[in-house]
Amino acid sequence: MSHLIVTLPGDGIGPEIIEPTLELLEELGDFEFQEHLFGGASIDANGTALTDETLDACKRADAVLLAAVGGPRWDTTDPAKPRPEQGLLGLRKGLGLYANLRPVKPLPALYDSSPLRRERIEGTDLLVVRELTGGIYFGEKTRTPTSASDACVYTTAEIERIARTAFGAARSKVSSVDKANVLETSRLWREVVSDVHSREFPQIELEHVLVDNAAMQLVSAPRHFDTILTENMFGDILSDEAAMLTGSIGMLPSASLGGDGGSPDGSAAGGGPGLFEPVHGSAPDIAGQGIANPLAMFLSAAMMLRHGLGLAREAAAVESAVEGALDAGLRTPDLGGSATTAQATEAVMSNLEQGAR
Repeated sequence: MSHLIVTLPGDGIGPEIIEPTLELLEELGDFEFQEHLFGGASIDANGTALTDETLDACKRADAVLLAAVGGPRWDTTDPAKPRPEQGLLGLRKGLGLYANLRPVKPLPALYDSSPLRRERIEGTDLLVVRELTGGIYFGEKTRTPTSASDACVYTTAEIERIARTAFGAARSKVSSVDKANVLETSRLWREVVSDVHSREFPQIELEHVLVDNAAMQLVSAPRHFDTILTENMFGDILSDEAAMLTGSIGMLPSASLGGDGGSPDGSAAGGGPGLFEPVHGSAPDIAGQGIANPLAMFLSAAMMLRHGLGLAREAAAVESAVEGALDAGLRTPDLGGSATTAQATEAVMSNLEQGAR
């Protein structure tokens, strides 16, 4: 069975890391790839970060694979001018992608690459579940010459569905992160999460953690966490912080899911297509040099195989190949080594082929 994958190379190092990822996928199954402009590249060509044509193509696909968006050439504080990040928000909203999953599991081969001591991160294996289509990023915005506002709004239904995703993904405990001592939206968040827990998931432990405390615990005691559940902006910040536990933000994949499927147990999405992308940015400072780390892109493809297409065996093969390459000494510049994008790809491909024999 062939799977239609829309690819969005985007900006900066995006095209450099998505090309070898497609080579990797072609070794694993029958895929049809359909490339579209997105982000800054689309602004340059079409005046908007996400065209209707691209969004329609994504809706028709089995999954969407995104590399990176943004860069200083499109930075602006003018609300009338398009920004690459608007494409991301539009894609999430257009596809109904309300749940962002970001696994954080430092690999033993990279323990010494983390800015934290080995004994602090050893054994860390957590998942950040971030609500993706509500909150301050999507609230009403106002701007005058002397003031500005961004409304943070959540409904009970929005909180219930992301809470179910987190409880369904958790092994034993959910840490729900909010700012209930200050924010009314957080007080509703805490009440609704508690209600979903008591009615539907009483076998899972639930704790409520204020966001500032959660930020401190992520660097002081990351093994404390199993599954972190949080709203849009807090999740954006905490998941980037958590990424550094792995030694480089260039190692962290993510999946954005919606509909009634895409469950974290590995089943294929039953709703619309999922969006799979590395957490890192477009790294314009190294674009075109051939030294970008493709591993987070590879691991995002693995999440696509598992959560988007139901191909758990193929996903495990990619993850094993990445870990095997790192165990054998592969290090890109962000990990303290000198391997190029091509060398990193070759090392992973070699391990993939060895695993298939």
